[in-house]
Amino acid sequence: METFTLDTLSTTDYYYDDSIPLPNHSSFGQPSDPSDSSQGGWVILLVVNVVILLLGVFGNGVVIWIAGLKMKKTVNTTWYLSLAISDFIFCACLPFNIISMVTKEWILGLFMCKFTSFVMFLNMFSSIFLLVVISVDRYVLVVFPVWAQNQRTVRRASVVVVLAWAISVVLSIPSTVFRQVTTDGTTKCFNDYPYRNRHIIVAVSRFVSGFVLPLFIIIFCYSVIILRLRTNRMTRSSKPFRVLTALIAMFFISWLPYHVFIILESGASDQTSLTVIHEGLKISATLASANSCMNPFLYSFMGKDFKQKCWNSFLSTIENAFDEEERSSRSRRTSFSQADSKVHTNV
Repeated sequence: METFTLDTLSTTDYYYDDSIPLPNHSSFGQPSDPSDSSQGGWVILLVVNVVILLLGVFGNGVVIWIAGLKMKKTVNTTWYLSLAISDFIFCACLPFNIISMVTKEWILGLFMCKFTSFVMFLNMFSSIFLLVVISVDRYVLVVFPVWAQNQRTVRRASVVVVLAWAISVVLSIPSTVFRQVTTDGTTKCFNDYPYRNRHIIVAVSRFVSGFVLPLFIIIFCYSVIILRLRTNRMTRSSKPFRVLTALIAMFFISWLPYHVFIILESGASDQTSLTVIHEGLKISATLASANSCMNPFLYSFMGKDFKQKCWNSFLSTIENAFDEEERSSRSRRTSFSQADSKVHTNV
């Protein structure tokens, strides 16, 4: 079990030439025995995946429509548009997982086995890299306002987004190399690592590059931003920061359990431990996938008076959240530029 959701279709399907034998085949989300509790858990996971699919496709589709078509293209809308596209692609691929859960085997062939795994990791890496980019962008706005005012353009933001996606593609390639399809009573899409060490290296490298390093960068940027803003007291609204904070917190809360179980699994050597870990992986994988449908609703709840406007103003609250983000960015650039000018004048 090496990816989330679609890549967890076979939670115990590993084979090491020099290590433990192939455990019992067990597809993600479906029960390994006919007990009522297992059936109940399978049904819950199936329903949750359907809900994530519907909310994710609708919510991210709305964000793409607003940020891509209705609003003026800015640096901020470029960041959030790309983030919404990443989540939309992930959610659009969930039907393949649902089909496999219903049929209780992989019927889509080797290409789709590899492709769905690739898409899942592409979503993970692109999401966290974009959140890092947004955090660094906020850092630059606060620490280097004059430079940001002159150099922060939509074209350069687009180049940064392309680079983030390119790196995400490269880091997602291992998920295609080790995915295979086998038939042993039923057809399975599984991870075929030739050696246990290879499995451990892949799991740890993904944890470091897709979780630990981004977390440190984001913490550093936020620490500097908070100290600078408290010192200068030049921010008019904290709402854009609350939006970004909520997005980052949601990502790390959603993904931390998954990474922990993945690392534990790569080092497990007995069937009892694997069984417990795989149960945790089923839940943590679903939690990770749920992250992709939550962002649009975070935008909305951070907009003005969402609770009073509710459904009729769902679109306008998302647009207001983006508008306030842009106004806040312009305000910070102007405020810090004026402050720097005063300092130079006094000198």
